[in-house]
Amino acid sequence: MDKRKVIPSLRSLADQERATAKKARASWQMFTIMAEFIEATEYLSEIRPAVSIYGSARLKPESEYFQLATTIARKVSDAGFAVISGGGPGIMEAANQGAHAGKSPSVGLNIELPHEQSGNQWQDISLRFRHFFTRKVTFVKNSDAVIVMPGGFGTLDELAEVLTLIQTKKSRHVPIILVGADFWKGLLDWFRSALVPMGLINPEDLDLMQVIDDPDQVLEAVLKFYEDADTAEDTGKEHPARSDRDSDEDRMFYL
Repeated sequence: MDKRKVIPSLRSLADQERATAKKARASWQMFTIMAEFIEATEYLSEIRPAVSIYGSARLKPESEYFQLATTIARKVSDAGFAVISGGGPGIMEAANQGAHAGKSPSVGLNIELPHEQSGNQWQDISLRFRHFFTRKVTFVKNSDAVIVMPGGFGTLDELAEVLTLIQTKKSRHVPIILVGADFWKGLLDWFRSALVPMGLINPEDLDLMQVIDDPDQVLEAVLKFYEDADTAEDTGKEHPARSDRDSDEDRMFYL
């Protein structure tokens, strides 16, 4: 037997097997993504209206922002909004704890991480995701308002995601409220001094966000947004929450 012919043939067979296995893994990953979307839809289709609260997993219960998030979540829950968080510790736990004590569902969208994130105990509905992608889509799809507490890269990523989708009209216009005026000041000042003058964003893009620290005013801002939308609809005027209905088909994936 000629080894010079056999070895290349075996290598070719091994390459084919690896390619087949790679395709199988990719196909299986697509099935897990679909399964996550289906499960989220089944569990969350009846919880609207809902408010998502983003923020750091690292802030402890003694933090003023932890306590503030708990208070805000309780008020939002008592007003009839389900509260959605990432299901973990820190601000996520504060949000679920406040909502759990209120009248509306407390929802956690947990993520599997290499260093396992432990879900907090305050979740009435708890979903677990393997993929950040499907988790973020689930947040956007089910949020009628977004409240952003101080946080790190993950929180900034979630904020940028929502801002981009609304700016590009790939998602519904919902109120975005930043809590922690001192924390957010530097970032917003940079938006105004760097992004706007270079034309990287429009000045009116900054109006997509409000900075509010008082819990009662946070709730009032959410309610006022939709009260104004209803009034605009009754009078035939344009409102951000109602003016982009013609693009619903383009945004179906997120809605």
